[in-house]
Formats: sequence, C-alpha cells, structure tokens
Amino acid sequence: MTSRPVRIPLLIAKKRDGGSLEASELRWLIDAFARGEVPDYQMSAFAMAALLRGMSEAETLAMTLAMRDSGRTLALDTPGPKVDKHSTGGVGDKVSICLAPIAAACGLYVPMICGRGLGHTGGTIDKLEAIPGFQVDLSVAELEALVTRLGCALMAQTVDLAPADRKLYALRDVTATVESIPLITASILSKKLCEDLDALVLDVKVGRGAFMATEDQARSLARSIVTVGTAAGLRTTAVLTRMDQPLGLSVGNALEVAEAFDVLRGAGSSDLLECTLVLGREMLLSGGIEHTEAGAERKLLEVIRSGAAAAKMEAVIAAQHGDPRVVREPDRLPRAPLVCPLEASSEGYVQQLDARLVGEAAMELGAGRTRLGQSIDPAVGIVLRKKIGDPVRPGEALADIHAPDEAALTAASTALQRAYLMGDRRLAAEPLVIETLRAP
Repeated sequence: MTSRPVRIPLLIAKKRDGGSLEASELRWLIDAFARGEVPDYQMSAFAMAALLRGMSEAETLAMTLAMRDSGRTLALDTPGPKVDKHSTGGVGDKVSICLAPIAAACGLYVPMICGRGLGHTGGTIDKLEAIPGFQVDLSVAELEALVTRLGCALMAQTVDLAPADRKLYALRDVTATVESIPLITASILSKKLCEDLDALVLDVKVGRGAFMATEDQARSLARSIVTVGTAAGLRTTAVLTRMDQPLGLSVGNALEVAEAFDVLRGAGSSDLLECTLVLGREMLLSGGIEHTEAGAERKLLEVIRSGAAAAKMEAVIAAQHGDPRVVREPDRLPRAPLVCPLEASSEGYVQQLDARLVGEAAMELGAGRTRLGQSIDPAVGIVLRKKIGDPVRPGEALADIHAPDEAALTAASTALQRAYLMGDRRLAAEPLVIETLRAP
C-alpha cells in the first residue's frame, strides 16, 4: 500500500495550479478513492482540475495503471493471441456483436467486456439482453473459461474489474467532467488492461451522433489512447470512423441484434459490413494472425461465407444461456406491436440524416435511457429505408418505426422527420474511415 504523501487538498491545488502529479501521488489518490477514504466531493474537484488543466502522458499512464490495479485482472491461458475491440459509441453501432464471433472464428481470443447505453447512443449490453435468456452478468472465472473454450465471450463489467474507474466515471457523468481526454483515456484503458490482452483496436466515432463531434477532438483522443496504451505494454490501434448518419440501417436493441446477425450470415448493410471488416482487419494484424490487409480481409470473409462465424455466435449464445436459434431465425427476437412507415412528403435526395436526432427518435420509443438504471424496451426502434444519397419520391418510406403504442409512434415520427434533410442534388456519403493510427 502506498503511504499518504500529502493532504488531499494539496493534490487538488497542485493540479488546479497546473502542476504535474507524481506517479506515487496518483497511485495513492486512486487507491484511497477506491477504498472510500477520498470522498466524492474531493475526487470531483480533482476531476475538474484535470479537465481544466490537462494531464501529461506520464500522469495519464500512472492514473490508468492505478485504476487497472484497483481490482482484479483476468488471467487468460489461451493458445492464441488475445485481442479486443472498443468503440467510443454511436447510433446504430452494433459492430461488437458481429465482430467478436468473426474474430474468434479466425483464431483470436476475444474477452469482450461491454457497456450499457446512456442518452442517444446505444449500449452493447442492452442489445445483447434482447436475446432471449442471454446472460451478460458473468463472473471473472466464467469469462476466463468461456474465452479459453470458445474464443470469445460478451459480458458486462463486473464490480471487481477496475472499481476505481466505475466510481470515477459515475462522478464525471454528473459533474461535467466527461470531456477530459486524459480521463477518458484512463477510463477506457484501465478496463481493457484488466483483460490481459495482447492488443486492442479502438473505434473512435466522429460526427453528430458521436461523443467526439470533430475530427480534431477524435484524433486527439485516439492519439492519447494509442500512446498511453503502448506505454502500458498493450499494442494499441485506433481507427477514426464517421458517425454523422447512423451505422447500418437499424437503431434499437433487438433490431440491431438482427442486423448484426445478417452480417454473420453474409448479408447486412454495406457500411456495417465495411466497418466490421476494417476493425476486424486491424484485430487480425495486431494479433499476428495475418500480416497483410488483403490476407486479413480474405480470412474474415471466409469465416462469414463458410458459416463458421454464425456457428461461433450460436455457441457463445448457448454457453451464456441464450437461445442460439435467433442467429438464423431473428424473428424469435422481441417484436414491437406497431410497425409504421415514415413517408416522404416531397421528391428529392437525402442530403443529411442526423444520427443524433435518429437516436433521440429511438429514445422517444423507449429504446434508450436518460438515466442509469432506467428500463428500456428491447423490441422498439427504427429501420432506415433511405440514407444519404438515396433518391426519394413523395409517399415513399424513409424509415419504418417499430413502436409500443400510438403516442410513442407520434412522438418518434415528429423527431425522426427532423433528422432528414432533402435537396435537389444527389450528395455522396463521406468515406466511412477517416484515419488509422498505429503505434510506431
């Protein structure tokens, strides 16, 4: 245990005044906070000082390692490389659900610890819970056993993995300190370093439906995570991808699960497949399964075409007590009682499809939550029929709304209508991938 170096207010003041904290000071602060010896109000003050004054790479690394060490870490004895993927979150982002079994079918071991959604972006755990019977609350021992046996597992974060991060994240969410890049970096990496990984691939979403609205913000976050992850001994890659319009066609938990299963069966929307392949290539390359992008993509497509990826997902669902038939029979997933089209009122081309507004429309249906612990409806959501660049005629369906009742349908229709901007010119959607950042 690290001895107490100074009084807590002096640490706060040191950061407030622009000073750099020693690794021992940060280690003590995080350890004491995890034990309950540093009250929330003082840790909140420190987080605000870190937000306003910033943190150096050395400070961020020290904080990351201290948060990792505040709880248990996995001990995975696998015959192949252990690689995970993490997304900063966006509307319609269901990549983890299809990518984990695809990567595992290629020979990687993927201990995927996922999160819940809050606000207009969905969470992978909420989506997985739409699968009848699927259990996301596994013990560390269960996760280790499943990953070793099947190659992957998908579960929620447990209380004994990076507990200091769990406590600090809850404070940041209510004290306007979420936007600090060093604190985001430490939060993401502390959880991933608990997984005993050989490599990590990060999907940093950029745009109206993402947490990082601009490319500069996203690039700064990506560089921070790649630099600190590498310094911590984890081979880290970051891919910047666009999130101005939703990814894929579905927004809503069961609907997104069904679309992820489409990819496993060799179907699905082109942008969702592209994002899955881009991140999958980086996983195979960083894990050493393949050594060229072309070879990695061929391997990913082969496990999809052969049915190995779908079979892997069925095995994972069965092992986590879910109904594996949903992979090939998605009608077994929850279904909303009302499905109604949102019809176009004019002719033209879709020039904008605001991802944030689509996410907010899905929330009007009950697909998301505005506070932690709020219940969600797994069946409801939106299936897009028109995206940027598509031609539209009056009366054509822009989207299908899956609603629980008439009142929610009306509210969602109004919100979704605002997401579409029509025009006379056909605009091409921007390329999905903006940049890939790898460690030197």
